[in-house]
Amino acid sequence: MSETFQQVAERLTNIRAELDGAIAILTMNRPKALNALNDQTLEELDRIFTCLEREESILGVIITGEGKGFVAGADISQMQSYKSEEGRNYANRAQALFNKIEALEKPVIAAVNGYALGGGCELSMSCDIRIASEKAVFGQPEANLGVIPCFGGTQRLPRLVGTGIAKELIYTGRQVKAEEAKSIGLVNKVVPAESLLDEAKAMLRTILEKAPMAIRYSKVAINRGMDVDMRAGLELEKDLAAITFGTEDKQEGMDAFLGKRPAVFHNR
Repeated sequence: MSETFQQVAERLTNIRAELDGAIAILTMNRPKALNALNDQTLEELDRIFTCLEREESILGVIITGEGKGFVAGADISQMQSYKSEEGRNYANRAQALFNKIEALEKPVIAAVNGYALGGGCELSMSCDIRIASEKAVFGQPEANLGVIPCFGGTQRLPRLVGTGIAKELIYTGRQVKAEEAKSIGLVNKVVPAESLLDEAKAMLRTILEKAPMAIRYSKVAINRGMDVDMRAGLELEKDLAAITFGTEDKQEGMDAFLGKRPAVFHNR
């Protein structure tokens, strides 16, 4: 029998997992290591997102960090001894996890409270939306260590900020503060540190007022459409639109609009 969210949450060590209504809040919780990603943390993230895929009552996710870090990279002490094949396997494992986060058919917001470096920046980019505290700092410093970003950074960063800026940040390892991150398109919004989680919850609650299936298929259309040409993307959009037109929530939404009343969606 599959574990529930609460059962998984009780067994986590490096992540604090809580529910606020239909919202799962995941707090990276290794503050002494600035929440750096080690094997155990990656495994815990994988377990909780596997659970989130199947729990229909949970409609959205927020990822944030405890202390001064969101996630300040991968655990260098763990990687130091890796040779080529071990490094490739490590990258494969992390990429598979971040792909799972990106593909979750529910909205995921990164509430970036502090340092989001290396794997932390890559984790934030696997989320749908990034809200940054004024104290947040982003960067891909892997070239300082003799390696390249390998948790998706060489692919997601240029898709967000353009190839020129992505190359600059990866080649120089330069760190970017919150306001600059917003100006280049890496984050959606910058807010005071003390209101970060409230702002993330408020945005997610606004999203969750909409039809869950419309949000789900919008996410699928955008994510898959980014990997194909425009014509194929438009065909995908039509097919997914057809699915939403056949839902009870579509009928409810349009009936409510014409009846000038709030819609009550049931995710079906």
